[in-house]
Amino acid sequence: MARNIEPKCKQCRREGEKLFLKGEKCFSDKCAIERRNYPPGQHGQKKGRLSDYGGQLREKQKIRKIYGILERQFRNIYKTADKRRGITGNILLQLLESRLDNVAYHMGFGSSRAEARQIVRHNCVLVNGKRVNMPSYLVKAGDIIQITDNAKNQLRIKTSIEAADNRNFPTWIEMDIKGMRGIFKAKPDRSELPTSINESLVVELYSK
Repeated sequence: MARNIEPKCKQCRREGEKLFLKGEKCFSDKCAIERRNYPPGQHGQKKGRLSDYGGQLREKQKIRKIYGILERQFRNIYKTADKRRGITGNILLQLLESRLDNVAYHMGFGSSRAEARQIVRHNCVLVNGKRVNMPSYLVKAGDIIQITDNAKNQLRIKTSIEAADNRNFPTWIEMDIKGMRGIFKAKPDRSELPTSINESLVVELYSK
């Protein structure tokens, strides 16, 4: 199975901001952005001006890296968003946020999206009482996502949920921390998502 094997800290430095790819390390002073906030490589500290196309491409790459999506997957998600009625950029982000690995991450089942994806693949997550091991599974409003009984004793899951609780859960998620289960209440509004993402640049890129 294809996957991005580029070091995660380099990915953040390439985009010039925290993408929160390494769990708790991203919230500490050990974060690469805190120490070396410039692109990797021998020419990383040289400032250059991006073209309009370059800015659009970098934004698309940034969003892909945040959600851990490969190029073909991302393009297919965009095509789905483009076919639906509404603002394409908003729908694109809602589809990405509705992925099971992303919802599991927001519920604290993993300290990062990559770890949450691994937990899903290892059959540790139930959706409405049924085992689902597809990270790309789209969660619907009202769905109940929980950790299986066999996985509830895993220390990494307990630690991740506690850390997520300290940072507060998103408003579109209702969590039962003791039960290690949560409800995906609704797809998030654009105002509830990070302002650092400029999805309109992605729409401009794919509209050419």
